Amino acid sequence: MATAVPHAPAVPRSRKVRRAAVSGFFGSALEYYDFLIYGSAAALVFGKVFFPHSGATGTLLSIGTFGVAYVARPFGAVLWGHLGDKLGRRLALVLTIGLMGLATFAIGLVPSYASIGVAAPVLLVVLRLVQGLSAGGESPGSTSLTVEHAPDDRRAYYAGFSMSGMQLGMALGSLVFLPLAALPEPQLLTWGWRLPFLLSGVLTLVAYLLRRKLEEPEVFTGLRERASLPIVTLLREHGLTTLRVAICSTINVMGTIFTVFALAYATGAGHLSRPVMLTVVSLGNLAAVVAAPLVGRWSDRVGRKPVFVLGAAGSSLSLFALFAAIDAGNVPLVFAAGVLGMGVFAIMPVGVGAAWYPEQFPARVRYTGMAVGLMLGLLASGFAPALAQALSEGRSTWHPTVWICTGVAVLASVAALVGPETHRVPTDRLGRR
Repeated sequence: MATAVPHAPAVPRSRKVRRAAVSGFFGSALEYYDFLIYGSAAALVFGKVFFPHSGATGTLLSIGTFGVAYVARPFGAVLWGHLGDKLGRRLALVLTIGLMGLATFAIGLVPSYASIGVAAPVLLVVLRLVQGLSAGGESPGSTSLTVEHAPDDRRAYYAGFSMSGMQLGMALGSLVFLPLAALPEPQLLTWGWRLPFLLSGVLTLVAYLLRRKLEEPEVFTGLRERASLPIVTLLREHGLTTLRVAICSTINVMGTIFTVFALAYATGAGHLSRPVMLTVVSLGNLAAVVAAPLVGRWSDRVGRKPVFVLGAAGSSLSLFALFAAIDAGNVPLVFAAGVLGMGVFAIMPVGVGAAWYPEQFPARVRYTGMAVGLMLGLLASGFAPALAQALSEGRSTWHPTVWICTGVAVLASVAALVGPETHRVPTDRLGRR
């Protein structure tokens, strides 16, 4: 008589959501570490390594390759959203983290222009495109998966860990180039700049191993019917929701102005030293690592909208205070406004959005909706520092930039206020009309 083969014990829900949250943390850390080290390398060395015959425009060309990834992100959102909504969240997340890590590691191996000629910058741009395509599905997929695994009353808390990882990645990406900048230029240009890209392999391995243990959420596996073309279903049935999420996610402009333009303005105008501003940016990002899940937990109790709007308003006021303090050379106030602005107010709408954006879509198009809406909004973040620099060029003024940011905050807040409040909606009923 044959004996029955015992079933593997079911994984407790609490363990599933912890795995999803930790996986999202490391995945987002890798994504933003990769993006920050690329930005630092583009500003410091890529002009001389890959565009040596372009003279003064070499740095401009290298920084231009940074923006390529933001253009590629929406296309990645459609690709990974399709796979995630058709074949499963886990498969899409394993592929995105693998491609992101491989592209970053490979950038550290690209020969210089002096070695292989024009093939060097071509390879650089291709790998940057792969980074952008991968990033288009990374954080949207990880937060969607976490939201679907989490208890109804703690969705934003657990999704907030992905945003913690994002902030940690930004802090590490900013700090890793500090000791390398002290190298003699020949060493920096030959092997020094490659180290941060090669070291990303460690984060990639950790994130990949965590992703392999993820399980599909029951709300997804229990679907009676999956969309044949998720992007078509999304635009036909949830177009206004996607637009609203895109407008809300433009609030991420605040983060890039805090971390990029404020640094350039403060050091370029000679008001403050580079170490002071780098310390402010690093402390602000580290504060946000702690704040993100706490902000999420708060929104689980009081709702998504009030936390989002308060964060948008606080970010605007903090920007005014920060730049006024920079002009005055008031270092204590720069630290207070910078850390409070980045580490508390700016992370509030971002942390809330990690749960709120996917909550507004039904499970059959949730990955696609979150990815497309978020990535369209992030286009504004990608080009905001360049616009801010252009507006201040020759006039050394920050006022137009901060007023534009205030307008973005108002627009995002209005979009948030007309959206649905989801913090008390059961997970299996999210996105239903």
